[in-house]
Amino acid sequence: MAIFHWIKTELTKTLDGPLVALIFTLFVISLGMLYSSSQGDVGAVLTQANHFAIALVLMWVVAKAPLEYLSRLALPLYLFAVVLLILTALIGEESKGAQRWLDLQVIRIQPSELLKIALPLMLAWYFDRYERVLRPINYLVAALLLLVPVALILRQPDLGTAILVFASGFFVLFFAGMSIRIFGFIATLALLVMPFAWGLLHAYQQRRILMLLNPSADPLGAGYHSIQSTIAIGSGGFLGKGWMDGTQSQLNFLPEGTTDFIFAVIGEEFGFVGVLLIFLVYALLIWRGLKIAAQAPSLFSRLAAISITMTFFIYVFVNVGMVIGLLPIVGVPLPLVSFGGSSAATVLLGMGVLMNFRANRRIVQT
Repeated sequence: MAIFHWIKTELTKTLDGPLVALIFTLFVISLGMLYSSSQGDVGAVLTQANHFAIALVLMWVVAKAPLEYLSRLALPLYLFAVVLLILTALIGEESKGAQRWLDLQVIRIQPSELLKIALPLMLAWYFDRYERVLRPINYLVAALLLLVPVALILRQPDLGTAILVFASGFFVLFFAGMSIRIFGFIATLALLVMPFAWGLLHAYQQRRILMLLNPSADPLGAGYHSIQSTIAIGSGGFLGKGWMDGTQSQLNFLPEGTTDFIFAVIGEEFGFVGVLLIFLVYALLIWRGLKIAAQAPSLFSRLAAISITMTFFIYVFVNVGMVIGLLPIVGVPLPLVSFGGSSAATVLLGMGVLMNFRANRRIVQT
């Protein structure tokens, strides 16, 4: 009985009941789809369950921390993450042409994942500190704080993570009140630079963009992923072929079915109805995050909460967009569904931050 009383206390005082329910719904979907997409590999399912357990502990620790700790940790956490990115560029492990991992002997980490949380906290702290005296120079400094880690991540290269990190900072700048004119200027400048930036892209990145326009130009090479994923989703129809009855995934036509392209497996096996249901879960989670952001007790918590929530939306948008052929393939997992420990830990750290803000809102109001 004591354990049930403790769980009830945590759900009412520390954790957010609706968020926890939605997270566990995605966990169940993830484990079921991993079992199917891995063709019954129990080891993969148990490994992911272990990833979830560790990530849940991290979420609970962050949710329990005093709000002022998150504010105080923002700057050192950001600097620590940037230093790790620099070390990754100097001595990081190279795999498949990318240098993204750092082996610290005790643990092997991907520092860019940390920036998805560290950057919005840092920018939110910065704008909260200068809230009463905000000037154009403050937005310029914030933009530099954003661009430094994004440039380091692009250098690895890791376009998918760079997009998510950039989005997490962009939303803070936008909701902190950066002028629409400045955004327009930046967008115009980006369009002007784009033709010159093409030559800076790696060959495989150029191929992915070209394959977005015409994947059938290289059906067995660069266009293979896109073609197979769209076939899988299209063949699912309205109700799908049934759990573990998909042909593209079960016959190994669909690559990366447990990770980046698990959404295609969902579409093939559960059809339009299954896709609609998972969209509903994601929509409810995003709505809950926005509600927490609207009720947050300070500028720091409001900006950080809305950034974390909207970055989660970008996670879903980019993954689904690349799977259905609307966006280039950039290696972004489907949050809390795709196999992987780093992604689950990052997302649940963000959820822990949201729960922290929600708990402290209640304290402020009482």
